[in-house]
Amino acid sequence: MAKPPKEPRPKAEAPKGFRDYFGAEVTTRAEMLSKIAGVYHRYGFDALESSAVETVEALGKFLPDVDRPNEGVFAWQDEDEKWLALRYDLTAPLARVYAQHRNDLPTPYRRYAMGPVWRNEKPGPGRFRQFYQCDADTVGTASMAADAEICAMLADALEEVGIERGDYVVRVNNRKILDGILEGVVVQNEKTEALPRNFKEAIQTKLSEWDFVSRDAILRTIDKFDKVGANGVIELLTTGRKDQSGAFIDGVGLSEADARRIVDFMQSKGQDNAKTIANLRTLIDYSEVGMQGVDELEQIANHLAAQGYGPDRIVIDPSVVRGLGYYTGPVFEAELTFEILDEKGRPRQFGSVAGGGRYDDLVARFTGQQVPAVGVSIGVDRLLAALHAKGKVGDSNIWQGPVVVTVMDRARMADYMAMVGELRQAGLRAEVYLGNPKNFGNQLKYADQRNSPVAIIAGGDEFAKGVVQIKDLILGARIAENASLKEWKERPSQYEVPRAQLVEKVREILAGQV
Repeated sequence: MAKPPKEPRPKAEAPKGFRDYFGAEVTTRAEMLSKIAGVYHRYGFDALESSAVETVEALGKFLPDVDRPNEGVFAWQDEDEKWLALRYDLTAPLARVYAQHRNDLPTPYRRYAMGPVWRNEKPGPGRFRQFYQCDADTVGTASMAADAEICAMLADALEEVGIERGDYVVRVNNRKILDGILEGVVVQNEKTEALPRNFKEAIQTKLSEWDFVSRDAILRTIDKFDKVGANGVIELLTTGRKDQSGAFIDGVGLSEADARRIVDFMQSKGQDNAKTIANLRTLIDYSEVGMQGVDELEQIANHLAAQGYGPDRIVIDPSVVRGLGYYTGPVFEAELTFEILDEKGRPRQFGSVAGGGRYDDLVARFTGQQVPAVGVSIGVDRLLAALHAKGKVGDSNIWQGPVVVTVMDRARMADYMAMVGELRQAGLRAEVYLGNPKNFGNQLKYADQRNSPVAIIAGGDEFAKGVVQIKDLILGARIAENASLKEWKERPSQYEVPRAQLVEKVREILAGQV
């Protein structure tokens, strides 16, 4: 009788677009998020942990760059044939939470949330299908003081985690001004000949899907201003241009005059916020909605100035364009201004690590009534990468490995456990080596793998004398790499101390390693 075929073993690999995070990465991220949470808490925001799963209906059509609600998310049908999906951001769940619990929540409601989100998109270098977000939002007030507060809080959070003043800037704009600029813009092609000159009229006449795509194409194009410059944006808004590879990119189809008007708006930043606002008033004086946007920016600038946040930290900048379609007013972006080297060794600025804005229409999907809201989202992985580039993470005690108590005699395990217990009770991170103790070299190798700062050594001779050996692994490694034999003798990396002084000596060594 033939033996049944063996079931193939599963391949030990993470799914495409996903990755595993190990000790130091997880701890460093948690430490950074804890600092940010402290800033949010100081501003009066409460923590919220919403469900990782939402109904597809609740998520709606706000997923970036996706037209259908079930595209771009991980979705499935439950036993009731209701479509569910993993959340793709933390803002859509907030809208559902507020609509569901609004009678029990204060108004305005300030909340912050941190956690993983999932997007069913094509992965690439540095682009994963699961990643962390860190959000803070105020729901239920139309006051521009809320927008100013979000910007100030973002600046404080960046400084709290180690981004020094001068290495970042929070840039603020208003989508209403851009809407005003777009009033009267006509896309020059056969499908949009009947497009009304007035943007308000266009909204009221239920334009075709193509007309809305054309407007989105304008927004996506001007969002490339930093990459291609003013002339490049004009080419892309009109007839098109060749990219660096030589491929031709079709233009949106605007007239030269309209394209230049848009670029003039993006280049209207003055020497200070007051000059920028004056420039914007001159450009947009024909548009009611545009002037409303300028007034809101002026209010934000005044609120920030009253708190001592100058343009060295937060600045009005008309070139900021956020891509998400649900923004209805002020938008902002935190940009890191220091240089790093790319994969080819070329210097470049680090770029954006956070963004947000006002979205007064999102909750209305559930309630039928407009509920004003404003928020910000920090790109956790990008901010961590920035901190690594600045050398701000990797050396803290929380990231460092544990003190390792080695085992020389299995029969004395209770004594080793007593040592590690004393270290832990003193607030020190410590563990006993639990592998095979026969090879002492393997124990030290293990300590190196754990990034341990100190190893405790005690065998029969030490127990008989009532002492322990304490090995400074960090200093030992540095001396072994860089010092001569004479220096090694002058700076010992191993100490013999009375057993009662174990904790005291370990504290002293750790303090000297900082």
